[in-house]
Amino acid sequence: MELLKAHTQFGTCLKISLAPSAKPPTRCAQCSCCFSNLSRGILNLNSPARQIARVCEKMTEVVSLMDIDEDENQNRNQNHSLKSNKGKNVVVAGTTPDAKATPWVEKYRPQSLADVAAHRDIVDTIDRLTSENRLPHLLLYGPPGTGKTSTILAVARKLYGAQYHNMILELNASDDRGIDVVRQQIQDFASTQSFSFGTKSFVKLVLLDESDAMTKDAQFALRRVIEKYTKNTRFALICNHVNKIIPALQSRCTRFRFAPLDPIHVTERLKHVIEAEGLDVPESGLQALVRLSNGDMRKALNILQSTHMASQQITEEAVYLCTGNPLPRDVEQISYWLLNESFAESFKRISEIKMRKGLALVDIVREVTMFVFKIKMPSDVRIHLINDMADIEYRLSFGCNDKLQLGSLIASFTRARSALVAAAGK
Repeated sequence: MELLKAHTQFGTCLKISLAPSAKPPTRCAQCSCCFSNLSRGILNLNSPARQIARVCEKMTEVVSLMDIDEDENQNRNQNHSLKSNKGKNVVVAGTTPDAKATPWVEKYRPQSLADVAAHRDIVDTIDRLTSENRLPHLLLYGPPGTGKTSTILAVARKLYGAQYHNMILELNASDDRGIDVVRQQIQDFASTQSFSFGTKSFVKLVLLDESDAMTKDAQFALRRVIEKYTKNTRFALICNHVNKIIPALQSRCTRFRFAPLDPIHVTERLKHVIEAEGLDVPESGLQALVRLSNGDMRKALNILQSTHMASQQITEEAVYLCTGNPLPRDVEQISYWLLNESFAESFKRISEIKMRKGLALVDIVREVTMFVFKIKMPSDVRIHLINDMADIEYRLSFGCNDKLQLGSLIASFTRARSALVAAAGK
């Protein structure tokens, strides 16, 4: 009370705020005067003014410490937020994903049935069934990259439009494909009724990509699910090898085979992508892309994008260098050695070109096999030679020794050469 009276007598005021944003209390003019007199020793140690000055000084120190603690807490919170975001994707305002990083396989995937590159007879049949609301269970099979998944996704977009993601359940080989998934996830999705606020009611779609990887038990369980929920759900099975699908499932679906794409369709689609991306691709480079794709559109686009990332101009040599396949002139040179040089010389030269250009023996065998079809030779000699190379490729797929298989390849051509000489002498 005495201090308060003394402070009132001096007419000073002390305002303290505990809010985080408050500034340290400032001394009034008379308090500053008290401090200056205290520092010069003018004030009596026991005088009220001296005690008031001490109170002001203590309060200033306390609030200053509070500010220091507040700054430390803010720094600690910032460090904690940085640590908690470590290893996570932090989105910075104003940044957008790079469109160039999108794989061209997804960027140029057909969005409608009219955009599908080939198989117009199959696409038109499915389009007509979809338009008439008579879509059956589908089984699409064939080699990879022939448009199976793109076709069924285009069907789903046509059926559901904006409700596409709510009306389709898509599972592929990366998901668990056991019997539990069929009994739980697929059955739960198929058993729920879809509601339509328009005049046209839709059935839901279950897309099982790479269904040939499903276990036999899961396929048998799926057979019963298809029968039970046919009224409100359609199933589309996609696979590469139809013989791995049990006959009970095949009989419940309408089967469509997607053959490898014709080189004309691959060329047309590649030209569309090349024009859209503004690429420099000479005719030889385009032919190399079509040749190496073997009717696989996905493979062609992946090779095109990979080569573009490695080279500005996509020439034939750049394409073969990017994929690791032997060049046509290298295949001709290797075939010449196999047909004309001795065993030791052929083994030495082929081993040298393998090491120098980083070629795989299995790629050499495949390319030489295609070259053998172009050579004029008796049918029996060609048959034995191709049969031997097929056995070599099969053994290489199981990881057999490259040197032993190279010796077997040269031995096969040596026997074929002897048979050719014998046939010419008759």
